[in-house]
Amino acid sequence: MIRPGRGAYGYERALVRAGLGPVAGADEAGRGACAGPLVAAAVILNPKRPIDGLDDSKALTAAARERLYDKILRCAVSVAWASVEAGECDALGMHQADLHGLRRAVGRLDVAPNFVLTDGFAVDGLGVPGLAMWKGDKVAACVSAASIVAKVTRDRIMTEHDATYPEYGFKIHKGYCTSGHQDALDQHGPSPIHRWVFENVARSARVSRP
Repeated sequence: MIRPGRGAYGYERALVRAGLGPVAGADEAGRGACAGPLVAAAVILNPKRPIDGLDDSKALTAAARERLYDKILRCAVSVAWASVEAGECDALGMHQADLHGLRRAVGRLDVAPNFVLTDGFAVDGLGVPGLAMWKGDKVAACVSAASIVAKVTRDRIMTEHDATYPEYGFKIHKGYCTSGHQDALDQHGPSPIHRWVFENVARSARVSRP
């Protein structure tokens, strides 16, 4: 039986005791952004090398995320990530893009999990049993780790895009729909990495000024 309140590693330990290890956590970053990729990550942690300070990536400072990202790469049994680019997000819709990214990330792990914990909603097609957890990125260490890997990876991608499209300020808002981002969209129109599935992006193409 998996019971909350046993610490961030409690779910993994319970699943391993039930013969379901290795346990992977999977999460994504960028679902709500109107530019750039959605990035999904999957992590299998090493119970013999616990990592202190894991949390939902949104609850951590950028410096803390970077520090934990490096430690996850050093200490985890396996780490993988997958990117779903803007055009594919448009073709699939954001929920399907999320599912595709999570499946790809889990499939790229070089150690096959026997169970997968995901944040918020179930993901089918993983090939192994899974459990969707409400606020999984706060209560399960492996999901927290995946959240951090996805966020740091995506932030780095968006900083690289900023060098190509400096007029949008991607290194500041990372493609999320801030007022400054919208002002740039309205002035310049969408870039090749904007997601047309977002209504504000399509609208900006009609109102942008040359």
